[in-house]
Amino acid sequence: MLQTVWVSSPRSWALQESRSHRLGKKRCWKCRLIRTIIRHPCRRHAPKRSRRERMLRKIQICLCFCFVSGILYEISLLSSCVFSYLPMAQHYLTPEQVLNLGKSIIFLETTERLEPPPLVSCSVESAARIYQDRPIILFLRGLTNETALDMNTSYAAFSLLSSMKNVFIFPLQMETVFQETPLLQWYNQVVPEQEKNWVHVSSDASRLALIWKYGGIYMDTDVISIRPIPQESFLAAQKSRFSSNGIFGFPARHKFIWDCMENFVLKYNGNIWGNQGPFLMTRMLKTLCNLTDFQGTEDHSCQNISFLNPQRFYPIPYPAWSRYYQVWDKSPSFNHSYALHLWNFMNRNRKVVVAGSNTLAEKLYKTYCPTTYEDLIQNAKHRDPPGPEDVE
Repeated sequence: MLQTVWVSSPRSWALQESRSHRLGKKRCWKCRLIRTIIRHPCRRHAPKRSRRERMLRKIQICLCFCFVSGILYEISLLSSCVFSYLPMAQHYLTPEQVLNLGKSIIFLETTERLEPPPLVSCSVESAARIYQDRPIILFLRGLTNETALDMNTSYAAFSLLSSMKNVFIFPLQMETVFQETPLLQWYNQVVPEQEKNWVHVSSDASRLALIWKYGGIYMDTDVISIRPIPQESFLAAQKSRFSSNGIFGFPARHKFIWDCMENFVLKYNGNIWGNQGPFLMTRMLKTLCNLTDFQGTEDHSCQNISFLNPQRFYPIPYPAWSRYYQVWDKSPSFNHSYALHLWNFMNRNRKVVVAGSNTLAEKLYKTYCPTTYEDLIQNAKHRDPPGPEDVE
């Protein structure tokens, strides 16, 4: 069982308690309706019952009420509106309960850091705003059950993200994640300290296992969502004939993801960057269909898998990644995009969003993650210029 660490701000707890109080009032009329139905319509004309019969009648009523309450509770857990009507302060959800709701948006942090930098916060916030009816989950490798994170935590990003009703922050426990997958044997044999690209490789493996088990969409923590993705089973083309693994989505138990996990183990080579990630996705997709060049803004489809045009997520290709941190005469509209990948891996010079710089990245922050942007401005007023450890 994955461990749960719930982080919340005082404001969000107060809202949750208020919702719980209102929910209790709404249920009163249901209780009266049930009592009215099970009562005898003409009780005063009915013959008197023995004490034993009255006791049995009361027991039947109690059992009926408990049964109905149990059904209503299960329905509430499975409802797509769970975030609007389920008081989180009372129902302490585990990772499995959240993931089993289906259609989660999953982010992973496989370093040990606990404070999400602004770009990570922006990615999660933008997803929470675009997909308000879906769980947004941030798994942190450095977060454990013993980590003291509460409403008084010094990690500002936790308060920022946890104030959103559909955002959940959980520990990433890889051994548990890999259970019942082909990746467990690999994980038990690999030595992380000897791996050249362990942060990336462990992330490549974890995203496959989570999507296979629970379904949903995986996103890198440098992806800013700008509109909903309509497809359920999809891969994102980074360029013609080449797939990214920075964002993809599938239903639970999809065969393509299972095959990817098997190939991950069979062709494992942790010394080659991307061999378990985009190269894996590309070679597996090539086994299903003949990849061709994209024309215009069309998408490709193969074996019920959508291979989405590079314009959907990569309108600015990786050789031009720094353009996100430049000032544009006229900002692009990104009308054909669902989200934007900011190529943080290429950002070795540690470019950051600076308030008032009028760069494209700053405009994206203002539009799609305004709370993160406001926090960025406040931090800039109270701290020295950021060092390398403070940036994405």
